[in-house]
Amino acid sequence: MGMAYCLEHMHNLSPSLPHKNLTSSAVYLTEDSAAKISDFGFWNETDAAEMVSSPESNVYSFGVILFEMMTGRLPYSANSSSLDDWASDYLRGGESLREMVDPTLNSFQVEQLERIAVVIKMCVHPEPRRRPTMREVSSRLREITDIGPDGATPRLSPLWWAELEIISTEAC
Repeated sequence: MGMAYCLEHMHNLSPSLPHKNLTSSAVYLTEDSAAKISDFGFWNETDAAEMVSSPESNVYSFGVILFEMMTGRLPYSANSSSLDDWASDYLRGGESLREMVDPTLNSFQVEQLERIAVVIKMCVHPEPRRRPTMREVSSRLREITDIGPDGATPRLSPLWWAELEIISTEAC
């Protein structure tokens, strides 16, 4: 939820500030398991110019990250194909997300999982214009999880607000 609220905020800025390379490796967890999105910078301007980003591509990437979280699988590994390949049966409707869920998730509500699966499919829709906005994604996930922005804020780090400020000024 922290990632969803962060991306919603970034997309609602004027001008919007989509993340240039949103992947699970750009998300870090605080001591109290709150998500922090990082890696807003680039090594040089050439790399930055080559990376095209939009709010729609962030929504797609967020859907992929949600899928990774539910299944416990990395998007790419040396022994297997890409996430798109192994997930294609699920995305085409051939396999249930419940059957692909991470076995280390000992407890989950099937109804919530099914509703999150609908959000994932919306996020990774092949036509970018048919994907929901991050505001819509956040709203749907909030209905499912009942976690508001305050519940997704890191609490253990006394300087979480300063860290956020530093990261946001570096991004500009």
